Amino acid sequence: MATLSSSEVSKFSAAVPFWLSLLMIPLALIGATQGGWWLVLLPLYGWGMFSVLDAIIGLNLDNADLETTEDDLFWYRVITMMWFPLQFVLIFGMIAYATRADHLSGWEQIALFFGVGVISGTIGINYSHELMHQKNKLERWLGDLLLASVLYSHFRSEHLLVHHRYVGTPKDPVTARYNEGFHRFFPRVLRESLVSSWRAEKAMLARKGLPATDLSNPFWRYWALQAGMLILAFLIGGWAGLGLFVFQAYVAIWQLELVNYVEHYGLTRKHLGDGKYEHVQPRHSWNAAHKASNWLLINLQRHSDHHYKPDRRFPLLQNYTEEDAPQLPYGYPVMTLAAMVPPVYRRIMNPRVRKWRAMYYPEITDWAPYKAATNPMPR
Repeated sequence: MATLSSSEVSKFSAAVPFWLSLLMIPLALIGATQGGWWLVLLPLYGWGMFSVLDAIIGLNLDNADLETTEDDLFWYRVITMMWFPLQFVLIFGMIAYATRADHLSGWEQIALFFGVGVISGTIGINYSHELMHQKNKLERWLGDLLLASVLYSHFRSEHLLVHHRYVGTPKDPVTARYNEGFHRFFPRVLRESLVSSWRAEKAMLARKGLPATDLSNPFWRYWALQAGMLILAFLIGGWAGLGLFVFQAYVAIWQLELVNYVEHYGLTRKHLGDGKYEHVQPRHSWNAAHKASNWLLINLQRHSDHHYKPDRRFPLLQNYTEEDAPQLPYGYPVMTLAAMVPPVYRRIMNPRVRKWRAMYYPEITDWAPYKAATNPMPR
């Protein structure tokens, strides 16, 4: 495992692979103008090509020097900050085009916006995740705008106030339970994450002596931004445009929650008694060092380090060895496809979870409360 110096990290050539997401935009334009089988280009690019590249290129085990400055990361920050205007124009431009294109059938329009949802989910929500963790107000606002464009603004509150604090405990809706298939996880997390994010913001306001209805509650901003997006979609494309906008948002949310499902499946923090849990450690996240998919997902697969240092920018996220953190056999593109077929996913992952339990918690003999999430809620 090598350490890359600040001068190596700061080179434009080192940042360029993380710009591969930009190629999804011309693929969307080709699909829209040509229709037919050209519409499969986007899903094939997002899942197929990067899975193949992972198999060919292999792993990246190198780490960037943590003394690398913000100025050295300019070319990495640019891609995340420029993404919202690009995605905004893409979504609403596609609505304007598709609802007036005679060569696109109804099914082709749906297929096109499935691809748009792949972009706004795989790239847009992922970039919003990077932006929401930063201290810069402009970046946080861009993160909010990206989430509003997929009608999932409360993800910011849920992620920052609930997930990072309670990951691996019964209080975190996003931690997928052992043996819980994705098709059970998905509706559960949609329901519970909305409730938990609202409660977290309400509790934070209560500590300040303010009611949940206070205008400082970010949910007012969330609702206003989402309403603005819905109104704009309707004004541009009528009811068809509104339907296509909502559909791409659904696809994007599905993409996000597939990744959430994979990131912590079956991993739990040890209950120490009286609602106390051990601190979050690298062992509580699944990691993948696959080079190509980490380019596409801006190092999201270095997930243990993200939980250790949430505001660490993606080029500086550190890789962990198999001795320190559990590793996935494939990158997220393959793992999320496997998650759509629960028997396949369980066959791949359940033995790894059992190995993880034996490795880190040999003293725990009854895993039933962890599996069913019936341990006491953390204090």
